[in-house]
Amino acid sequence: MSSPVVADALRTLVDEYRATCLWFLREDYYPTSATECDVVLRYIERYGDLRALGRVAEIRQWLSRPSNATSAAS
Repeated sequence: MSSPVVADALRTLVDEYRATCLWFLREDYYPTSATECDVVLRYIERYGDLRALGRVAEIRQWLSRPSNATSAAS
């Protein structure tokens, strides 16, 4: 996760769409890696409503933003 704000937004989205889009996942499951986040967002895109698509797009934008931290190579 890129930041606590994004992590909280994703957890909220998972909670909101757990019953309709993520019913086949454990009740206590939350994505922790970038790959898991992508998979969960794809499920919500596939099975969610129009509002879900907008929320997923917003979270994807947050996840794709470059960090302000210096890289390990610098």
